[in-house]
Amino acid sequence: MTDSNHDEAHGGALGERLNWLRAAVLGANDGIVSTAGLVVGVAGATDDRASLLTAGLAGLLAGSMSMAAGEYVSVSTQRDSELAALALEKRELRERPEAELEELAQLLQQRGLSYEVAREAAEQLTERDALRAHARVELGIDPDELTNPWHAAWASFLAFTVGALLPLLAIVLPPAGWRLAVTVVSVLAALVLTGFSSARLGAARPTRAVLRNVAGGALAMGVTYAAGTLLGAAGV
Repeated sequence: MTDSNHDEAHGGALGERLNWLRAAVLGANDGIVSTAGLVVGVAGATDDRASLLTAGLAGLLAGSMSMAAGEYVSVSTQRDSELAALALEKRELRERPEAELEELAQLLQQRGLSYEVAREAAEQLTERDALRAHARVELGIDPDELTNPWHAAWASFLAFTVGALLPLLAIVLPPAGWRLAVTVVSVLAALVLTGFSSARLGAARPTRAVLRNVAGGALAMGVTYAAGTLLGAAGV
């Protein structure tokens, strides 16, 4: 029993880490694409280093703050829902324990156990920790590992910032004649890496994910560069 619980906890922790890692990769990918599109668009209108740096920094800060705020709100809503569900379950366990015990037995039976075994397991789980048993089996929630909105917000902020730094540095550090080429090559190489990483973490084939990632980034840079060039030519 102890070994089984240890394996389950270890597998759950591994799955949680993989989800966070995948979210970090996708956040970095967003930072790369959005900032690359912005600085390449500005580069189409001007080659002034200060203007490129200002635009890139503004895009980095706006994007990272937006990602962090959006993640905080989203995860806070999820956490509130989890806490409300746990509170309701706690009240039901207090007001009608026998009905909740039977419900837990039926849920275990639906997972392939005979009713007799499911009933015995439900009784043992209830004696040990009724709320935790119902939270995990009925609600799919681990009361000890509720989502943390601050962790999610900081993770999104950092992931976006790390991704956005690549096109920002690539557009401002090289000489004027090399800026666009260095930025495009660097961004496409980074998109290959993030596309491959996200596919592998999701147990999917990397080729298609990489192609989609690179095509989307190339399209974003192409459209913004064309728009910047047209605006620059018009003197806007």
